[in-house]
Amino acid sequence: MEIQGLNPVLPVDDLGEAVAAWSALLGAAPTFVDGDRWAQFDVAGRRLALAGTDRVSDRAGVMIKVADLSAARAAATAQGLTVGEPEQGPHEVRCVVITPGGWPAIVYQPLKT
Repeated sequence: MEIQGLNPVLPVDDLGEAVAAWSALLGAAPTFVDGDRWAQFDVAGRRLALAGTDRVSDRAGVMIKVADLSAARAAATAQGLTVGEPEQGPHEVRCVVITPGGWPAIVYQPLKT
């Protein structure tokens, strides 16, 4: 399984308010905002994502970008982890994997454009 990226994702109730607060704290504007669904900041070679209405959990988690979602799902299933069904979003196909301690991992493969 080829991992192409690994980033924290924080659930937020009010994306606009969260974007303003994180922009002030980081001293940077978001690099991507998708309405009230999603925002991300790319700062110091790292990405921080904020999940608004598109969040999969009310707990902080990690996004794992992969080249092959089917292979990633198979690897997680083989480990005995709880693996959700694939869902297509506007920019990706993803599934949620629940890790020990109940932490969500959003494993996703970008859609080809």
